[in-house]
Amino acid sequence: MKVMILAAGRGQRMLHLTENQPKPLVKVAGIPLIEWHIRRLVAQGFNEIIINHAYLGEKLVDYLKDGSHLGAKITYSAEETALETAGGIRFASHLLGDEAFLVINGDIFTDFNFHEQLKYLKSSDYDGKTILEKLHDQEILAHLWLIPNPAHNSKGDFSFRPYKNLTYIGNQLEYTFSGIGVYHPALFSSIAIGEKAGLASVLRQAISNLKVTGDLFTGLWQDIGTPERLRWMEEYIAKNNLKSA
Repeated sequence: MKVMILAAGRGQRMLHLTENQPKPLVKVAGIPLIEWHIRRLVAQGFNEIIINHAYLGEKLVDYLKDGSHLGAKITYSAEETALETAGGIRFASHLLGDEAFLVINGDIFTDFNFHEQLKYLKSSDYDGKTILEKLHDQEILAHLWLIPNPAHNSKGDFSFRPYKNLTYIGNQLEYTFSGIGVYHPALFSSIAIGEKAGLASVLRQAISNLKVTGDLFTGLWQDIGTPERLRWMEEYIAKNNLKSA
């Protein structure tokens, strides 16, 4: 499965840390945030990676190059100005292809097990189909992982809604979207190429049509959105002796 890492945001709340570099290159315990993602993905069998970029994006390309030194095959989707999440995904559609693909926010830190979760999507059985088969057949258009609400988003984004033995996502504000999801390209087909479009409205429309399923993730997760959260993450890594894959 192809993977897209969203890396076009400027990260203005990171203050001086993103004045001269894109946010995904901010180092966490000595390693750029986006490299933590790539190393984990490659170690778990995902090496075909698409990365979008806008603000100082050439520095991202200069650092990662084609990804071969990390065991990855990286292609880039360069945006003149950031197109927001859904707009950026749509703009990269020619690279993503016609099958379901995985998307990860480039500004989170997590120990999410991509291999095990994809294995679950491939082996789950609901009404004679796996979740991945339901995505392929467009019975659903997205599968999201939600997390318990963190302090910075205490009101939440979505909820869970059991229906026909499968857990769908609802529009109540009970959990927070982790920034990790698997999508069918059709979810973004109404967006014009080059149009700015946020993900929330696209998802909420699909949710209203019972087209989005989901699961709860309770592992390590942190949005590296401020210098304070970055410091917390670095302290956690040091305390727990975490290593990149």
